[in-house]
Amino acid sequence: MKSYRIGVLKGDGIGPEIVQANLRILKAALSQFQESFVEYVESPIGFEAIHSHQDPVPASTIEELKKCHGWILGPHDSASYPEILTERRNPSGELRHTFDLFANIRPSQSLPGVQGLVQNVDLVIFRENTEGFYPDRNMYHGVGEWMITPEVAISTGVFTKKAITRIAHAAFQSAMERRRKVTIVHNANVIKLGSGLFLRTCQEVAKAYPHVTVEDLHIDAMAAHLIRRAGDFDVIVTENMFGDILSDLTGELVGSLGIAPSLNCNENQAMAQAAHGSAPDIAGQNIANPMGLILSTVMLFDWLYVKYHDDRLKKTAVLIRRTLDEMMKMNIKTKDLGGSETTTQFTDAFIQMMNQDK
Repeated sequence: MKSYRIGVLKGDGIGPEIVQANLRILKAALSQFQESFVEYVESPIGFEAIHSHQDPVPASTIEELKKCHGWILGPHDSASYPEILTERRNPSGELRHTFDLFANIRPSQSLPGVQGLVQNVDLVIFRENTEGFYPDRNMYHGVGEWMITPEVAISTGVFTKKAITRIAHAAFQSAMERRRKVTIVHNANVIKLGSGLFLRTCQEVAKAYPHVTVEDLHIDAMAAHLIRRAGDFDVIVTENMFGDILSDLTGELVGSLGIAPSLNCNENQAMAQAAHGSAPDIAGQNIANPMGLILSTVMLFDWLYVKYHDDRLKKTAVLIRRTLDEMMKMNIKTKDLGGSETTTQFTDAFIQMMNQDK
């Protein structure tokens, strides 16, 4: 039977706490099988790597990840890194760029027992992850921003048919497994060339999926529609910056950005990464909510199942997700969601309930 190498990158702030909680839950879920089929590969990143390698993303970490099927990344606090490192891509951006993780998949779903600003939401945003208006990762070499004078800055947006085509296919393939509806989000009425290319290319890809209903909306209108009728949307595909903004919005709409998951992937590898930050103000207090990273790990195992057709991967993902839903129904939550559990207590209760559910 095949085994899988899963990288573990603890990150900064609350990262080590929620990564540890996530690993405890994952290992408990995997204990349902007689033999272990997952190997965990821990590598330094962020402040840990700065202290040991003088580099937040050491070459040794990159080399280890090349040997992994996927990895779990804790949040980073790059804003607090030494000034000499602030001009570089942050750790998650560096990994996305190095491994060409072109799809950033961010679902937003109403959870039982979690009070959101909107209800009955089940959508997923496919964010193109390699170019667009993010100048730290849209160039082969260098950064796509310049200061012409101390009072004049130029920032470039890059749009290529290749990158748009592959994110569009990923979105439409997902829609075929869901409710068969794709919304293309763009700003082609103003950014006629770049965003226009994005819209036209997605529409071209849509022709290969005749059973999928397609609509397109301008980015400003989309933000308003999500607040008014988020439950009407299924799969949303958009460029890098728009996707980042909209996914933060939808995360808050269904309850909290703190529980929002995401997956970054190419055709061969995937990175589980919660959408939230490192929350250094609560680091070490044992109150962080690990749900975003737990749900991201579920996404990772679902992705691995689709790639390798190994039922053990699917059973692991289903068990963890089913247990999390039961925890929410029983109001076993951390303080940010109105509960009373510490990170450790939540994790202990999760494992206990999961063991009963096997």
